[in-house]
Amino acid sequence: MSYPPQPSAPAPGAPPVPGAAPGQFPAAGPGLAPPPGAPAGGGYSSPIPIVRTHLGHAFASEWTKIRSVRSTMWTLGIMLVLVVGVGFLIALAMATDDWVGAPLLSGGLFGLMLGQICIVTLGVLVITSEYGTGMIRTTLTASPQRWRVLAAKAVVFFVLAFVLTTAACAITALIHSSVLSGQTVPEYEAGDPMFKDSVSDSGELIATGGQWFDATVGAALYVSLLGLLALAVGAILRHSAGAITTMVGFILLPLIIALFMQAESLRDVQRKLIEYSPLSGLASLFGIPFFDDADVGGWGLLGMLAAVTGGMLLLAFSLLSKRDV
Repeated sequence: MSYPPQPSAPAPGAPPVPGAAPGQFPAAGPGLAPPPGAPAGGGYSSPIPIVRTHLGHAFASEWTKIRSVRSTMWTLGIMLVLVVGVGFLIALAMATDDWVGAPLLSGGLFGLMLGQICIVTLGVLVITSEYGTGMIRTTLTASPQRWRVLAAKAVVFFVLAFVLTTAACAITALIHSSVLSGQTVPEYEAGDPMFKDSVSDSGELIATGGQWFDATVGAALYVSLLGLLALAVGAILRHSAGAITTMVGFILLPLIIALFMQAESLRDVQRKLIEYSPLSGLASLFGIPFFDDADVGGWGLLGMLAAVTGGMLLLAFSLLSKRDV
């Protein structure tokens, strides 16, 4: 059984059709023109302009997310307090001695060793929090090209972490420079490789431009790469606790395992674990390497960390494009 076509209402504000009874509208037919204001060919015309999306929209979205959640404020705030606060306390403690026996800016390491855990935690939460709440489904619906989402998260997080960590390291370095400058280097220490180019003509302890760069930009870059690695691990595991535990183990386990390798036959393994541990690279950037004759310096270990982070990000991109959410 077939039904005749139903008449359609004209667009709001359209003039009445001649010959039509009040409250009735003629059925659409080949000889009838569309009402004024209707889109060509019929159908619905949205008043919202249609814009082709691009990577910049993903950046804006991720920046809005990361600056509007409380976890960002808490983790970065605690990081700043730890790096600057512990650095200040270390500077005061070292100032009580006539000679500290370490490079001028080396005390900033201790606060950053704690602060890096905050950066790693935030890196994980940037991605895993969306999986935990289910928000990732909405995100990937709004941005079907999934690589844009992960790329935007990585860039926004890395830039934010790098800028704030550099600021914290710079403040700490200024504190150490003002509190500890003027110490006289003993003659028996002047020839130590640790203090190469760190002794002024008058015999005072100073920090060179390279040391300033290593203790600020280099250290911040190192910690930011750790945070970016944490983001990649979070994208792979999709679980906050699991990803944070994995990253803490990656940072601390090599040194903990090496601590108990006391057998003579394990000395070489112990040395490699210590020398290539993440904390070893950070200490080398502050001028206090774990081994004076290490095969790789701070920047070499930073390059290795960058390579590992890049590999993990590629794996995260691949899995995100293949797996269901």
